[in-house]
Amino acid sequence: MAKQSIFGRISTLLRANINSMLDSAEDPQKMLDQLVRDYSNSIADAEAAIAETIGNLRLLERDHEEDIQEASEWGNKALAASRKADQLRTAGSTADADKFDNLAKIALQRQIGSEREARAVEPTIASQSEVVAKLKDGLNGMKQKLEQLRSKRSELLARAKTAEAQNKVHDAVKSIDVLDPTSELGRFEDKIRRQEALAQGKEELAASSLDAQFNSLDDMGELTEVETRLAELKAGTPAPAQQAIDASTAPYTP
Repeated sequence: MAKQSIFGRISTLLRANINSMLDSAEDPQKMLDQLVRDYSNSIADAEAAIAETIGNLRLLERDHEEDIQEASEWGNKALAASRKADQLRTAGSTADADKFDNLAKIALQRQIGSEREARAVEPTIASQSEVVAKLKDGLNGMKQKLEQLRSKRSELLARAKTAEAQNKVHDAVKSIDVLDPTSELGRFEDKIRRQEALAQGKEELAASSLDAQFNSLDDMGELTEVETRLAELKAGTPAPAQQAIDASTAPYTP
C-alpha cells in the first residue's frame, strides 16, 4: 500500500504537469526544462517518503531487537534465580529456595512476554522490508528515467533547433524564388516590369505625337501647292502637272 500510495501520487502529479505543459504548447526548451525539474522534484518527494518508510521499518527492527534482547536477559535472570534456588534447597533453606524459584518464574513470564512481542512484529517487519525493497527499486528506476529524460531533452532540443534552422532556410529560399510571385524578388521583378511598360507607353505616345506633327506638315505642303496652282491658273500659266497632261495629248509630228 505504501509503495502504491507514494508512486501513484507521484505518477498522477507528473501526468497532470505533462498534460498541462503540452496543452499550453510552451516553448520546447522551457517545457522540457520544466519537465526535468518536475520529475526531479518528484524524485525528491519519493526519496523523502521512502526515507520515512525506511525509518519506520528501522524503528520496528530496533524494537524487535530490544524484545529479543529482553527475552534473553529475562531468560538469564530466570536461570540464575533457579540455580540460586537449587543451591539454597541443597543447603536446607527451603523457604529461600522457594523464593528464588518464584523469581525464576517471574523472569520466565517476562521472557515469554518479550518473545511474544518479538514474534508479533516479525510479519510486519517482513512485509515492510519487502515494501522498502520495492520502493528502492522504484526510486532507482525513477532516477534512471530521469537520466533518460535528460538525454531525451538534449536530443529533442537538438531536433527542435535543426527544424527551426531548416524552416529559416526554407523561408530564405522561398523569399528569393523567382517562380514565386509572393517572394521579395518576384515583387521586385514585377515592379521593374511595370516601370518598363510605363517607359514603353511613354515612348509610343511620343512616337504617335511625332507622326501627327509630320502629317500636319504634309497637309500644309499640299495646301501650299493648291494655292500655287490656283495663282498660276489665274495668271494663265498652267501648272507643271497640267503641262505634262497637255504634252501627252498633243498630236505626234515626225
